[in-house]
Amino acid sequence: MCGYNLCMESYELRARVREVIAQATGLDEVAVSVPKHPEHGHYTTPLALRIGRSSARENAMEAAARLAGKIRAHPSAGALIEKVEAAPPGFLNFWVTPSAVQYAFSALAARGAAFWTSREGEGKRVIVEYSQPNIAKRMHVGHLRTTIIGDALARLYRALGYTVVRWNYLGDWGTQFGKLIAAYKRWGDEAVVRRSPIQSLLQLYIKFHDAARDNPELEEEGRREFKKLADGDPENVKLWKWFKEESLKEFQALYAKLGVAFDLYWGESRFDKDAALLVEELLKKGVAQHSEGSVIVPLEQFGLPPALLRKSDGATLYLSRDVASLRYRLATYHPERILYVVANEQSLHFQQLFALARLLRLDGAELVHVKYGMMLGPDGKKFATREGRAIAADDLIQQIIEKSYAVVSEKRPDLPEARRREIAHAIGIGALKYNDLKEHRLSDIVFDWKQMLSFRGNSAPYLQYTYARFASITRKFGKGEKNDQYAVHLTHPLELQLIRHLTEYPATLRNSAYAYLPHLLAGYLYALCEIGNKWYETVPIGNEQDDGVRAARLALLDITAHTLKKGLELLGISTPEEI
Repeated sequence: MCGYNLCMESYELRARVREVIAQATGLDEVAVSVPKHPEHGHYTTPLALRIGRSSARENAMEAAARLAGKIRAHPSAGALIEKVEAAPPGFLNFWVTPSAVQYAFSALAARGAAFWTSREGEGKRVIVEYSQPNIAKRMHVGHLRTTIIGDALARLYRALGYTVVRWNYLGDWGTQFGKLIAAYKRWGDEAVVRRSPIQSLLQLYIKFHDAARDNPELEEEGRREFKKLADGDPENVKLWKWFKEESLKEFQALYAKLGVAFDLYWGESRFDKDAALLVEELLKKGVAQHSEGSVIVPLEQFGLPPALLRKSDGATLYLSRDVASLRYRLATYHPERILYVVANEQSLHFQQLFALARLLRLDGAELVHVKYGMMLGPDGKKFATREGRAIAADDLIQQIIEKSYAVVSEKRPDLPEARRREIAHAIGIGALKYNDLKEHRLSDIVFDWKQMLSFRGNSAPYLQYTYARFASITRKFGKGEKNDQYAVHLTHPLELQLIRHLTEYPATLRNSAYAYLPHLLAGYLYALCEIGNKWYETVPIGNEQDDGVRAARLALLDITAHTLKKGLELLGISTPEEI
């Protein structure tokens, strides 16, 4: 029988196995994982392979056999490890005792709400920059990936106890605003802009470009208007602020649909003057130099092309404003790390930014470019309209909510329309997010309506339905008993497998956050549903005749449902109580 105190030291069984291996062998840095195939045990380590590669005296299998014997004989192993085997080409496979699993369940149940969160990030700050739409332009499908991934990472770090600054770095500066101001002064109508801000401003911008083909002097007019804006001309500043305010209203309406929020909407414009001062400072220090009228910083030592900080007309650039923004963030927030959730295409920009940070000793935080792939249509090609234009994000969101409503109405015609609309919104937005987050962020993702909205397979509706199914049972029969007296009733192989999987939640949370890979959590939750549903369909729970077994199984079901709910919340996905 497992010693209670030993097992209560950690409900993370994998960590306990790692600890026993280290104690028995005297080796540290032991990598322990959960094997894909159950015949390879509950946990496995390639430790002997490492020894075999570096030893002239024994091969990996000989090392595995020797280590297995040491582990079996160690006093701390008996309470935890039921069996250890050496397997080709040099793995050690472990099976833990049922009693260890039962007490792990007691331990995690005793943690209560603390099981789903952590305090390891307390007193530390993380800045997550994501979404970054351009003022006066509609958000397109590409903005959805940065918004969804960034929101998930912000939620993950908050769950780990970090103070998170969610920063929307708006594209709100540059010569394009001079062109927009010039277009508005020529053809704009305030009433039209107020009715449909982004659409009407975009049409003005397009009209300006079309007119400039026949009248190149318009380009110079646009540059003049931007210079007036940069110099603080009251009329142009007022127009620019108005364009920005009206655009933000539309952006925030879209974010509300997605359930996404920000702490700051600070864009490039906030750092234009700081960037200009920074360029002068770097010139004086000899870090920057003039080149054909522009200002650059050579980055040959980093294997990168020169960083362009100021154009020949004196205007700062996105990169120089990013450096000024970084300096501000470090001085103001003292973050442990700053995450820039931006597409793959901007890799060179961030290589240059991070090189400049090292050069300028802006090294107070770990800087990470969290890049991601493209969003593709069902045909595997770039997701676009028939005319080749990027699909607007709000159009796509509305489509998926309407398609979701059709699915919900077919399945639950008995529900009032308002309730069907509410569930459809949760399922549609969940499908959109999960379709992104279930894949490695560097992968291109395929937008397949049918698969996304399916209630079977690896989809948000399947996970949401599983939660609703489990929650309905606990509402009907209660949440059971969560103490070690009842844990001993959990003996079925599927419930022991389910408990072992539950104990992986804290490690999955950490790995997802620190590797910037939300798909790890998504994969964990899908596996939780697969194991949980198989168990639910195999054993009686609410109708179990034995009081002790019923109470224990209801407790396990409740914790499984709650883990699913909490995990989906970290992905920004809501969980309706009924579907």
